[in-house]
Amino acid sequence: MSEIKIVLDAGTTWSKIIEKSSSSLMQPFEDYYVKSENNCKYYVLPSGLLNKINFKFDKATGHMSLNMLNSKKDYENEVIALIQGFKRKVKEDGIILDMGSRDSKWAQFKDGKFKDLDWNNSCSSSTGATVEMLLKFYNINTEDLKYTHEKYVITCGIFGLEKIMDDIANGSDAAIAISKFIHGIAFNAWQFARKPKKLYLSGGFCENECFVASLNRYCEVIPLGRFLLCDGLI
Repeated sequence: MSEIKIVLDAGTTWSKIIEKSSSSLMQPFEDYYVKSENNCKYYVLPSGLLNKINFKFDKATGHMSLNMLNSKKDYENEVIALIQGFKRKVKEDGIILDMGSRDSKWAQFKDGKFKDLDWNNSCSSSTGATVEMLLKFYNINTEDLKYTHEKYVITCGIFGLEKIMDDIANGSDAAIAISKFIHGIAFNAWQFARKPKKLYLSGGFCENECFVASLNRYCEVIPLGRFLLCDGLI
């Protein structure tokens, strides 16, 4: 088997890439460089830029990645990538929840073995993407969002828009309204993962302090960052 030098997790809005530092394929995209770790370089770039990449990845996951591979056999299911990434990073039992821009999925390990999973791409649809659109529309930075004990009771990110806009129209601060929305997403995520006492978190929401603080109200949260699915490909 040939050495894996560069892998891709192609999300709906953002794509995550890990490249071994001895390679230089990502040099034209240095603006999207995030960090170096374990002799690898990490990148996060808008998925719309994937069509400007003129090479093929060694391994990839995500529904937008099939045309980025030399062969379909190099594609990995997202849940499998999540499971493999968790096993590589965490040496204990637990539940890993991955929150994306349009879906959420979790997997559970018990007695050192995989036990159960679920994947929700309906009522969790567009949660991350919706938050990003709201922040841009109201010109708010993620750092402006603070945990609030209040939350919107929502079944989907799209349905939460009406509550946010109604509150803002009635004089509420936009950052507070969006924070309530994020708290609602966090509560739904905890329920979706079957109300665990401890939860490992993967995905872009790891970098949203308001979301992590909201989720921490219901369970202990251990963020593992945005690159866990890529870690599962190496």
